[in-house]
Amino acid sequence: MSVNIQEVAKQAGVSIATVSRILNNLPGYSEKTRLKVEKTIAELGYTPNAIARGLVNKKTNVIGVLLPCVTGRFSNELLRGIERIAHSQGKSVIVCNTDHNGERTMAYLKTLSEKRVDGILYISEWLTDEYGSYLKDLGIPVVLVATHRNSFPFSSVKIDDAAAAESATRYLIAKGHAHIGLITGSASDRIAGKPRIDGYLKALKEASIEIDDSLIAYGDFHFFSGITAMEKLYDTHPELTAVFATSDEMALGAIAWLHKNNIRIPQQVSVIGYDDTLDAQIAFPSLTTIHQGIEELGETAMRLLTEEQSIQQIILPHFVKERDSVQDIRE
Repeated sequence: MSVNIQEVAKQAGVSIATVSRILNNLPGYSEKTRLKVEKTIAELGYTPNAIARGLVNKKTNVIGVLLPCVTGRFSNELLRGIERIAHSQGKSVIVCNTDHNGERTMAYLKTLSEKRVDGILYISEWLTDEYGSYLKDLGIPVVLVATHRNSFPFSSVKIDDAAAAESATRYLIAKGHAHIGLITGSASDRIAGKPRIDGYLKALKEASIEIDDSLIAYGDFHFFSGITAMEKLYDTHPELTAVFATSDEMALGAIAWLHKNNIRIPQQVSVIGYDDTLDAQIAFPSLTTIHQGIEELGETAMRLLTEEQSIQQIILPHFVKERDSVQDIRE
């Protein structure tokens, strides 16, 4: 049977208000009383109700996280970073899977408001005017993660997607590749689709390589779309020597299709990914990819949400992580 605050107060010989003040680190009692109450709490095994405590200190120690997908490796590693910092700060996390659904996103925002969360991490989706205005009106800290929107007063943390895609494409060009296919998200995706396409095109243009739109195949950043896109690219351009997939999952899909069709990697087709998830390390061959510190991304966002007072726009570094899936063909 659970113990309530009334029983703690009765056994300690103090008022309920005194117990409440001690639980919430408020003044108004002696050191002797504090020790007595804490001893009674330990003896009775009393666990304070987080919601009840929140009514006193105006905090619930709960953070809301909105993600468009919770099943991918990127999401898993990002949440690991978020929860590591949240746990160290004594906070809990509510994860909401929006599934790129507008009605579901707004419903989750309203739910998080009703639960009086202390802050919200908004991840990997474009912040519409509707969502931005609602979040602003909540009056709680908000951090945008792997996305941005300068027209709202929220901090953000991400990498420079266009620059990262440019780095990947330049890396392939430096290895002698000129027939480079791109597997990417939709060009209408302002967060990860268009910027990564722009980076790829910029690198080709700077290297005076002719741009061919048919060398671009579109997916949804997940494994099976990588298979479909790779098949389309190779059927149209069997001469290609390299593929840049703008997520590790799509890169693994491309590798799976190449293996199935007895096309050797990297001897016949080189593949470079984007994210540097655990999947990149366990792929065969191990995947050369753009490294972004995904757990660091989550940790930085959580610290921004709970520790920083000023609005900050943080761009984390990226680099090409070399493994075994790209071959130098200059010789």
